Amino acid sequence: MKFTTKPNRVSLRAVDAFTLAEVLAALVFMAIVIPVAMHGLQIASRAGAVAERKREAARVAERVLNESIVTTNWNQAVQSGAVREADREYRWTLRTETWTEPTMQLLSVEVTFPVQGQDYTVPMSTLVRSQ
Repeated sequence: MKFTTKPNRVSLRAVDAFTLAEVLAALVFMAIVIPVAMHGLQIASRAGAVAERKREAARVAERVLNESIVTTNWNQAVQSGAVREADREYRWTLRTETWTEPTMQLLSVEVTFPVQGQDYTVPMSTLVRSQ
């Protein structure tokens, strides 16, 4: 024997719709979550840009050190300049200091670059024999 019951139309209508309180709660939740998510995306975007430019800045620093060693321009105390990589500019400063060994010099280069309005630096150093 089969029993069939007819669904109550009043109870179905209440289940199919959202109440005003539920809609307002969802809007408040979205108002809180969306700005936090956007801030997280902005931080992730900046981190990616900084990582990419740090890689390029390290390449610039290595090139400046190598050129200074080969051309023996490191005898001056402080040098500075700028290098363009693609559409970005990297500013560098090269310093020479005496090392604990009297026959050695410490060459240090610092490359500075901006990302989203904030400056970042990449330092690099090496030792060279004094002449």
